[in-house]
Amino acid sequence: MATTINANNTDGVVITPDTSGELELQANGVTKAKVTANGLQDANGNSLRGGSFRNLIINGDMRIAQRGTSSSSYSSGDTYLTLDRWRSNISTAGTWTMSQDTDVPIGEGFATSMKWDCTTANSSLSANSYLYATQYLEGQNLQQLKKGTANAESLTLSFWVKSNKTGTYIAYLFDVDTPSYRYISKSYTINTADTWEKKTITYAGDTIGALDNDNARSLDLLFWLVAGTDFTSGTLQTSWGTTVNANRAVGQVNLADSTSNYINITGVQLEVGEGASDFEFLPYDVQLARCQRYCVAYGGVGTYEPFGIGVETSGTNASIQLGLPVTMRGSISLTASNVGDIRVSDGSAFAAATAINIDQRGFQQVMFNATVASGLAATKACRLIANNSLAPRIIFTSEL
Repeated sequence: MATTINANNTDGVVITPDTSGELELQANGVTKAKVTANGLQDANGNSLRGGSFRNLIINGDMRIAQRGTSSSSYSSGDTYLTLDRWRSNISTAGTWTMSQDTDVPIGEGFATSMKWDCTTANSSLSANSYLYATQYLEGQNLQQLKKGTANAESLTLSFWVKSNKTGTYIAYLFDVDTPSYRYISKSYTINTADTWEKKTITYAGDTIGALDNDNARSLDLLFWLVAGTDFTSGTLQTSWGTTVNANRAVGQVNLADSTSNYINITGVQLEVGEGASDFEFLPYDVQLARCQRYCVAYGGVGTYEPFGIGVETSGTNASIQLGLPVTMRGSISLTASNVGDIRVSDGSAFAAATAINIDQRGFQQVMFNATVASGLAATKACRLIANNSLAPRIIFTSEL
């Protein structure tokens, strides 16, 4: 009982029920697409959902790394290491190098991945050992999830992963807005060592706990890499519920048990609906601007790179003003590295900075002070530049 369109054409389109009761769109006897309860899918069951910016994850293809492309000797702390928007948290879980890597699944369009490489093993974890990579999401970008209502939407996570260590891993969503917090954990399996595999996980919508409509952290996506018994001794929480630590990462392998261990991840996409669409590749400049909402890095490009212009306010201080490339998320902080290789230059003085500190800030402009030992003159115009080195960095952040 097929319905045939353009029946006189041997390559006509046929719409016919398949064995599951879904509708198939066929051309010349070959299934090209399906109409299912979850929407339009290709022949392999992948969602054909359209629309721009459907991926809730920023920098899911790991292309942007303003802070640098590698960070080694990581063994403690909750911080941003290299890849933009990807935060790391670790405790008593060995020592790691986290880097932007060029190992990617062949023929899928990716150029970079996030790599974790174990450099000091911990084969006997403490109960509270953990290591995970996470991305925090703003609540105002998540209102379409309708979380906390009867119409709450499902979310589908898809990504590519490769590791030498096969077994069970955990990826979970964490609602930080709802009192007592709420989360849902799902497992996936790395089946074959040293082989890129694509994983797809669907999380049900949550009818409890609305996400705040603001620019603050509301929902986290976490990839667990290491988990001690504090997080694995219960039953995996595969439906939304309040936080029980023992149920968060049940079954997670210990990726820290050998210095041979590594994991690469790329193509991370989190989207509304019960099906994974193809990864949404954005132009580099668009992805960079999205990352710069949270982090803008200067330095490391060339010798005598300019940081900004300003005025000397005393013999030991210069006030520098700088316009930022995008409107940042919120209040801005400043960090500077290799400060001694930054110079205040006014045409005669070329004074080495001893400190860089933020002064006034908006969302689009900042004013900061460069302190030197001596040699400046009040009211004299100046510029702030790198010395003949690529080392100094000034980074403005407005991270979640």
